[in-house]
Formats: sequence, structure tokens, C-alpha cells
Amino acid sequence: MTTGEVRPITLVGTPVLHRACRPVERFDDELARLTEDMFASMYAADGVGLAANQIGVDLRVFVYDCPDEDDRPHKGVIVNPALVLPDLGERRLDDGDEGCLSVPGAHARLARPDRATCHGFDVTGEPVTVEGTGLLARCLQHETDHLEGRLYIDRLSKRERKKVLKDHEFFRAEAEAEREQEQAG
Repeated sequence: MTTGEVRPITLVGTPVLHRACRPVERFDDELARLTEDMFASMYAADGVGLAANQIGVDLRVFVYDCPDEDDRPHKGVIVNPALVLPDLGERRLDDGDEGCLSVPGAHARLARPDRATCHGFDVTGEPVTVEGTGLLARCLQHETDHLEGRLYIDRLSKRERKKVLKDHEFFRAEAEAEREQEQAG
């Protein structure tokens, strides 16, 4: 059971999503509360990972709860992550479907390395290393990108990015129309 408060997800176009986040310097109760809120927000939005800037907080921290390629669940927090990808000669790409809570309603195929390692710290400041395969590898890369001010759509071709943003705008318009209809009675 998550005890955190659900916060609104920051959407594409919001400045905090498009710049590198500040390193975490204090491992305290405030950081622990933030990560609880991040888990609650991620679960409420049906996500598998969430970076702090996706709830408007300019800090280098993300949470995740997703399976690896063997369908084993992994859950955790990584503060001040450093991502390590396989060398080019050893790298295999996974051309999977990717989406983002900050670009709801849209998905695109995006090739990413099928393995990734992330070094960082937990909420108490203890060092952690997470090695990921499958969806977990994609998640580690996706969330670390967020903390660098990069969205997955920034890795797409211009044409594909335009299509994804068009799908996103259509989704937002539909969702807004549903909200207005519900409010009207």
C-alpha cells in the first residue's frame, strides 16, 4: 500500500520537463515523502516508472515498479542516477513500443539497448546498482532521460515525433471533452 499523495503529472511542454534536474543533496524525510508521492502518482496513472520532474520537482530522482525480460518484478528508487549502457560491440537493440505519462495517449516504437545498469543511491543515501533487461532496461533509460531534460519523443525522427504529438493532442482533447460532459451532468 502506498502512503504518498497523488500529484498531477506534468505534461510535455512544461519547462521543468525540458531541462536537466538538480542533484539531490539531502537524504532526509522530505526526500522520502517525495518518493512516496512519486510512487502514489505513478500507480494512479498506471505507470511503471516516474521521474521527479514529471510531478514538477526539479530533482534527480526516479521510482520504478516493472518486470525484467524474465517477468521478475523490480521496484525501487534511484537518486542521482548514472546510466551505463553496453559497449557498442556488445549492444543489442530492443525495438519496442514506448509511451510516457507526460505524453499521455501516444506511443511509438523506439530502439533502445536491451540491457542497462544504473548506479545511484536509495532514499537514505546508500549506494545502489540496478541491472535491467527487457522492460526494466527501457525504464531505467527512459527515466534517466527525463532527469536530463529529454523525453522519449526527442529520440524519434521529426516525422514520428510530429505524429506522436498529434496523437497526444487528440487524446487530450477527448479527455477534456469527457471531463466537460461529466461536469455538465
